[in-house]
Amino acid sequence: MLVTGAAGLIGRGVLHQLDRSGIAATALVLADPGDLPVDRIVVGSATDPSAVAEALTGADAVIHLAAIPAPDLASAPEVFGMNTRATYTVLDAAGAAGIRRISIASSINALGIRFSPDPAATPPTLPLSAESATIAADAYSVSKWADEFTAAALSRAYGFDVVALRLPLVGGLGEVPELDDRLLGDAAEIAADPSLGASDLWLYLETRDAAAAMIAALSPRQPGAHVLHVAAPEVSVPYPTESLLDRYWPQVPRRRRFPGREAPVDLLAAERLIGFTARHTLAAGSRPIPDPAATTLER
Repeated sequence: MLVTGAAGLIGRGVLHQLDRSGIAATALVLADPGDLPVDRIVVGSATDPSAVAEALTGADAVIHLAAIPAPDLASAPEVFGMNTRATYTVLDAAGAAGIRRISIASSINALGIRFSPDPAATPPTLPLSAESATIAADAYSVSKWADEFTAAALSRAYGFDVVALRLPLVGGLGEVPELDDRLLGDAAEIAADPSLGASDLWLYLETRDAAAAMIAALSPRQPGAHVLHVAAPEVSVPYPTESLLDRYWPQVPRRRRFPGREAPVDLLAAERLIGFTARHTLAAGSRPIPDPAATTLER
């Protein structure tokens, strides 16, 4: 199996699970960190056809994670160009090599809310789903939206199955020494000021669950190209979902109620198509949202 972007946060989670399952893996990375549990490492860019071809040797499936993961980490042309070129290069080469099982990392930001240049940007309707309309206007969000269409186009061209997962905030709980613990700090910061999580609908996914979802997405129960949202079943903050929505997104239509701390996103599609349900969640009770004096929406 080939894992691109294997030295990143989710990549390390994927390699950890593949190693524990005894599945041989090749890592395509920009630089070898020296501690990846893989059978083979290819150093090169996912935008380089030669490096990708070398990395695909012997592979029977691809998990594509390589990307610039935020709009402020490079210029807009670099972010959009690298992300979309990498996805096309990897999937085109995989299809030509006869690989029929592929998963790619998309993002909740394919919908364009968090990084929108429009301060009045809102989610379309809730719960979020693969059918939600995008308002993407920044280079990163548009690149993820384009990646989903690229995957569908190349699936038609080569006949492979591909699942694009719209990932939310991802981080670990510090329970695995080889993985991270950043989710704890992120969740505490958002709990102190819920406005910080409003643009992501307070969604999150633990690193091990993100890795498990990427692996499960290699075996969809229906052929073709698919887009799925994956997230923990409850919001990251200890406040009722309906109260959060009433305060931060009162203008957004809701197609149903969200009891307790239920995540305002369609998770049933992922359960049905790839059998995925998140297992690792934050320990959080439920209490009223704190006084709104210092919790105006920030972007």
